[in-house]
Amino acid sequence: MKVAITTSSFGKFSQEPLELLKRHGIEPVLNPYGRTLTEDEMLEILPDCVGAIAGTEKYTAEILNALTGLKVISRCGTGMDSIDLNAAKELGIMVKNTPDAPTEAVAELVVGLAFDLARSISRQDRDIRAGKWKKQMGGLVSAMNVGIVGMGRIGRAVAAKFTALGARCAYSDPFVKDGPCPRQELEELLAWADLLTLHVPGGERPLLGSNELRLMKPGAFILNCSRGGVVDESSLYELLTAGVLGGAALDVFESEPYHGNLCRLDNVILTPHIGSYARQARVEMEREAALNLLSALGAAEQIN
Repeated sequence: MKVAITTSSFGKFSQEPLELLKRHGIEPVLNPYGRTLTEDEMLEILPDCVGAIAGTEKYTAEILNALTGLKVISRCGTGMDSIDLNAAKELGIMVKNTPDAPTEAVAELVVGLAFDLARSISRQDRDIRAGKWKKQMGGLVSAMNVGIVGMGRIGRAVAAKFTALGARCAYSDPFVKDGPCPRQELEELLAWADLLTLHVPGGERPLLGSNELRLMKPGAFILNCSRGGVVDESSLYELLTAGVLGGAALDVFESEPYHGNLCRLDNVILTPHIGSYARQARVEMEREAALNLLSALGAAEQIN
């Protein structure tokens, strides 16, 4: 029984998830490209497979309709916006995810990037390597208003970490009324926050376009470790270049790998979609994805 593993780095840090699949009669078909697959590559790899362990590649309605033997998509990660869930439901394809495993990894990355933004750590490191000895005055994360957009598992973990540091936290989420810190409407939060961090699924258009970004405080920081496209990158570049915003840190982009204009700016930190890339979290996430797939294929009773 063949299962495609379309995520790009499955099994890199531990063979345990792959061995788990093999022990239960699964023949893994690995992504040979080491990057996000194109639609043509997906159609090349997936046709003979009953299941898929997915990354962030797009499982569109067209792709799903073409894969007549596919029964299960087990998402290795939290977000489900890369999968057409309506089409999957109509076709009887079960879809699962691993919402818990990456939580701490993403939350710790957010806090690390916040310290980097606040103290210009990466920027000053680059200056020294370029032969410049120039001290940049920073600020205290503990003295910031931290606005959190999206109060799911990761948003709650982020709130707990910033609160423990002494920062004042508030959040915006139309679906959560009982968060661990005060709730505000999005426009109010944008105007209040010294640092804004995003933890929402992607949509058809940016949640934060030019109009929304212009509501933010002069000199505020914005941090996106959720989904590419949540922030309009062109508008963000414009406001950073004009000095309206103080800086940004992005781990996700509209198009990946990213080669856009934000690479030119000293007050921007860019990382290559590494939110879940803490070894312990990554291995557990892959293991959960394998277990979800086996369970959905009716193999759960065989698992020790």
